Amino acid sequence: MLIDSHCHLLHPRFGEEPAQTPANLLADAQAAGVAQVVNVACRREEWAPALALAEAEARVWVAAGIHPHDAGEGGMVTLDELAGLAAHPRVVALGETGLDYYYDTAPKAVQQESFHLHLQAAKAAGLPVVIHTRDAEDDTLAILREHMGVPFVLHCFTGTAAMAAAAVEMGGYISFSGVLTFKKSDDLRAIAATLPHDRVLVETDAPYLAPEPKRGKRCTPAMVAHTAACLAKVWQMGDDGVADITATNTCRLLARMAGC
Repeated sequence: MLIDSHCHLLHPRFGEEPAQTPANLLADAQAAGVAQVVNVACRREEWAPALALAEAEARVWVAAGIHPHDAGEGGMVTLDELAGLAAHPRVVALGETGLDYYYDTAPKAVQQESFHLHLQAAKAAGLPVVIHTRDAEDDTLAILREHMGVPFVLHCFTGTAAMAAAAVEMGGYISFSGVLTFKKSDDLRAIAATLPHDRVLVETDAPYLAPEPKRGKRCTPAMVAHTAACLAKVWQMGDDGVADITATNTCRLLARMAGC
């Protein structure tokens, strides 16, 4: 059993030709051995459609919050809003939240405040947090240290070995996307080789970052199988072993998921 721990099933890119509906995407995923997916809703207008889809489809779960690119848009997210999301039985995590200083589409102080609020709400709800971080390693780790004990995953990890080690030391998880498979990702594969197996997840971040040999195409949840196969080579084990390990890890982190 594979789990795509992070995708965007309702992204507008899936409406482009050839269009793919969530039903199509889930059928293709199931055929590829992907039993469950976590659909990420990281803008306010995405929350209700994502929850409705998860209510109608048992294989879909939700992580919901405000992306750092959109922090402060429409007003700062509130603890009450996040608590309302966390109370929904199909929500397994808050986020993605975090810090992105590469694009810097929101002021750093606003991103940091939003990040703190997500972590506070997650602690109150007993849920983990899905973290996006880019060009902000020091500040991301500093904020996480202020909220020790809140479970978290660094999604679509492309950071340094030092950041991965610090995150794992704090009890966090590392999730690898199709970037792990890219020809120039030797450093990332080297990091993956050093990590404790019980702290690693796999994801697609679909429709982004299609893995080899699908690079350049629109990514789908089914393609998580390619990332898992790459990880199997890094860990020198069979594909089934990686599927079992990463699914177990996902279920441990996202404890509200059923059917694991």
